[in-house]
Amino acid sequence: MDRRQFLTTTAAGAAGLTVLGARPRLLLADEVTGTVRWVSPRGTVEVLDDYPYWVAKKYGYFGKIETTLEPGPMEATATIKLVDQNQSDMGFPSPGVFSLGLEQGIPLVSVWHMGAYDVFSFAFPKGKKPADPKELAGKKILLGSIGWKSIVDPELAQLGVDPASVEYAEAGQLWGQALQQGQGDAALSWEGLRAHWTGQGLDFDYLLPYDFSKLPANSFVIRRADFEDAGKKPLYEAYLRAWAMGLEFGYLNPRAATQIVTEQFPNMGLEPAIAVESMMQLAKVFRGPWDSRQGWGWHDLQQWQFFFDTIHGIGQISKPIQAADVVKNDYVPAANDFDRARVQADADGFALSEAYAAVDVAAIQARL
Repeated sequence: MDRRQFLTTTAAGAAGLTVLGARPRLLLADEVTGTVRWVSPRGTVEVLDDYPYWVAKKYGYFGKIETTLEPGPMEATATIKLVDQNQSDMGFPSPGVFSLGLEQGIPLVSVWHMGAYDVFSFAFPKGKKPADPKELAGKKILLGSIGWKSIVDPELAQLGVDPASVEYAEAGQLWGQALQQGQGDAALSWEGLRAHWTGQGLDFDYLLPYDFSKLPANSFVIRRADFEDAGKKPLYEAYLRAWAMGLEFGYLNPRAATQIVTEQFPNMGLEPAIAVESMMQLAKVFRGPWDSRQGWGWHDLQQWQFFFDTIHGIGQISKPIQAADVVKNDYVPAANDFDRARVQADADGFALSEAYAAVDVAAIQARL
C-alpha cells in the first residue's frame, strides 16, 4: 500500500491498519454478513429507548448484517430465556434479570453496557416524594411485572433499606396509571419513560438515579458459546459498531435521533418537546461518566462488582459472582473504532422538521 492509498483508506473510515501494522484491519459492516436478532425487555419496540438502532438502520451503519429488533414478552426474564433458547441472539436485560439468569445456570455474557448510569427511578404522587430515600421502607411499590422485584431489591439494598420491608404489587402495562389512581405509594420508573409519562399527563415527583444509585443499568447479553466462538467476533464487533455510531449521532443531534424514531413509529403520540426530552434522558444514561469510560458500551467492572456483591448480600443470588467472569469489554475497542467524520456529517446534515427545529435542547439539558 503506497502513501496515497493509505491516506485514502484512512479517510474512508476503514481505520484498521496502523503504519507499523500493529493490529489487523477491522472488518467494516459491509464486509460482514450474518444475522443478529435483538430482543427487548419491554414488550414493545415503539419507544425512544432504541434510537441508536433506528439511526443505524436509516444510515446503513449495519451494512450487510441482517438485523431484527423484537418486542419480547413483558415477563421480566423473557429476554434472557429467548437468548438461551436460541430464539434471539442478543437480549437487553436489567442487571437484576441478568443475575437471575446466571443464578439459574444460563450461560450468558454481557458484552455491551448501554446504561452506564443507573436508569431506574421511583415515581411518587405529587407532593409525596420522601425527603430521604430510606423512607421507601414500608411503601407499596407498583411494578409492571412482579419479576421486576429483582430490579428494585438491589436499588433498595444499596440505600440500606430491607427489600422485605416493602410491598410489591404487579399492575401490568398501566402501572403508572395505577399510581396516579392511588393504588400504591410509589412506582418503578426509568429515564425516558419519565418524560413519556409526563407526555401522557401522568404528573409525578421522582427520586432520580443520579441522586442515590451507584448501580449499573441494562446491558446487551449473548450466549457464552457465541462469545467464545472466535468466528462470530467480527459479526458482533461490526453490529455493535453500528450501535455506537447511532449513540454518537444521538449525542451530536438529539432532535434528529428523536425525529427518526417518531417517523418510524408515528403513532407514539408524543409532542416533539416531550419526545426529545425522553430521548435526552436516555442519552444521558447511555453516555454516563464519559471522561472515565473507554467508549460507548464499556463496562466499569468495579461498578458491576458492587452490584453483584450487593445482590449476594441480600440473598438474590446464592453464590458470589465475579464481574470479570461474566462482564466483558472484548468487543468495545473495535465497536468504537468508527468513522466519526461520517457520523458528524450525517448528524449535521439531517433535515429537521419545523416542529423539531423549534425544540429548545438547551432548556431540556438544564432539566436533566
